[in-house]
Amino acid sequence: MTVLPDDGLSLAAEFPDATHEQWQRLVEGVLRKSGKDVSGEAAEDALSTKLEDGLTTRPLYTALETADETGFPGFAPFIRGGSPAGGAAGGWDVRQRYVGNDPVRVNEAVLTDLENGVTSLWLSLGGGSGGLPVDALPRALDGVYLDLAPVSLDAGAEYADAARALLRLYAERQVAPEAARASLGADPLGHEARTGEALDLADAVGLAREAAAHWPGVRTLLVDALPYHEAGGSAAEELGLSLATGVAYLRALTEAETEADTGAETEAAGAVTGGGLGIGAALGQLEFRYAATADQFLTIAKFRAARRLWARIAEACGAPDAGAQRQHAVTSPVMMTRRDPWVNMLRTTVACMAAGVGGADSVTVLPFDHELGLPDAFARRIARNTSTILLEESHLARVIDPAGGSYYVEQLTDELAHAAWEFFQTIEKAGGLAAALRSGSVADRLAATWAERSKRIAKRREPITGVSEFPLLSEKPLDREPAPAGPTGGLPRVRRDEAYEALRARSDAHLAATGNRPRIFLAALGPAAAHTARATFAANLFQAGGVEPVHDPVSVDPSTAAAAYAASGADGMAVLCSSDALYEEQAEAVAAALRAAGATTVFLAGKPGTSAGAVDEYVFAGCDAVAVLSSVLDRMGIAS
Repeated sequence: MTVLPDDGLSLAAEFPDATHEQWQRLVEGVLRKSGKDVSGEAAEDALSTKLEDGLTTRPLYTALETADETGFPGFAPFIRGGSPAGGAAGGWDVRQRYVGNDPVRVNEAVLTDLENGVTSLWLSLGGGSGGLPVDALPRALDGVYLDLAPVSLDAGAEYADAARALLRLYAERQVAPEAARASLGADPLGHEARTGEALDLADAVGLAREAAAHWPGVRTLLVDALPYHEAGGSAAEELGLSLATGVAYLRALTEAETEADTGAETEAAGAVTGGGLGIGAALGQLEFRYAATADQFLTIAKFRAARRLWARIAEACGAPDAGAQRQHAVTSPVMMTRRDPWVNMLRTTVACMAAGVGGADSVTVLPFDHELGLPDAFARRIARNTSTILLEESHLARVIDPAGGSYYVEQLTDELAHAAWEFFQTIEKAGGLAAALRSGSVADRLAATWAERSKRIAKRREPITGVSEFPLLSEKPLDREPAPAGPTGGLPRVRRDEAYEALRARSDAHLAATGNRPRIFLAALGPAAAHTARATFAANLFQAGGVEPVHDPVSVDPSTAAAAYAASGADGMAVLCSSDALYEEQAEAVAAALRAAGATTVFLAGKPGTSAGAVDEYVFAGCDAVAVLSSVLDRMGIAS
């Protein structure tokens, strides 16, 4: 066996380094073949992808684009993780969510989940949150070892009562104060964002001071960014609003006056008196909740940027070493679909993976049937097993900051952090989050962001599998018990599928009333090689609106089109599908035959202007699918 000498030479030493300019020239050559004559930066721009918040994903990242020093895991600025070991010791905390007003059923679900991989509980309490009555908390937690299973509360305006109930339960069950692990979920500003109802911070401040003095493992205040994400906010807006919330809570905790804690009830509860908390203790009372989406790189960057930004806040407050942000990730409700809900399993798997890689401390995977009502046992099982597979079989947590060092992820983290910080400063200049919420500026900003995103969804630039792409009209709907109504009155809740869901609901109503879905005839011209691509495109598009495409026979011509249309049962609509060459030969004659057979509107699948005068409208990649489909249903007489 020949042994190579250890002379320190690189195996690539004889190969010259490629330059950025050389790569650009290769890109230019490829683009020219596709008809784009661009060069230099323009060639690179042609392969770039525009994101929200003014961010751009470039086709190539090198060491020249790396961001500033990211530090080490567990040390400021905490980009690489809140603790030195990351999740290597035991992975992230698997936190399951429970909604429902029956304590017996909630208890059964809790015990089953704890026996099968769940490590902490997220309980919805209070009538305003559609959850358990506060006084039912002991029954819901019957049989739970509270010194082993952390509890996170979500009680809206009843947060103080819910928190007291949990602390009493710890005392009754003789849980040692140092063994209790909980998030009491006090989030007055988040509640105002969801409901429009302003709450006083005094109760939250009193609870925080009590927890800091007597319950070292209990965090009182929650900075929940989900209301802004669910209102259509971008990643930078979600981060900026969470910073504004956190800063408002820090001010309240550190500036609390002694007088706020006088009174027999507070003294009996064991609250600390003597002024506000120190900045280190105040920072320790906050937990942050963010959405994790199926955009894996943006999600990874969001959690890393969030820690960096909060570390900057802590540094400005004089406590840089106490700025490790405690993060709870929740798979995005906005991305969940009601149609083809099984695909949600894939979305939540990607989101869970991204949150884990991004360094989230706790991860909640919403069940795939979340948007349909209360999840069943199978859906909860899949949700908890998503984390289990990623942790135990994929070993995802055994690497500390697995995305660290990626030129793209580091640059995206840096750019996202700067965009979020700029928005945060805008909120602070407007008087803080409470003032921005009450003035309507937050709602207006989020609405504008969602309006732009809605345009991309409508044009299928942001495809939704099973909804706007590859819908299955014959799918059987899942039947779930309705979930309790959540809080309303504040920011709206949006869903990616809402425009298409409205169209499909119109089709469903027509099916129920007549026994048939609205139909459109696919007039495919020529051999399969000529029409298959556009026929598939057209069928996919019209099914997204609940319109059934009839493609029988496989191909028609001017002599057979009329009879085929008459036999199709189409509701006055037909679409020509073929190559540009065959359009030029046959489109006019076929369209005339279709009209003679009763078609009132003839579409053409292809570029606008093709066979001009022969057809009425066009469908093409990038068209406003929602507008087209809504117009089609209107003309078919399908009630909205």
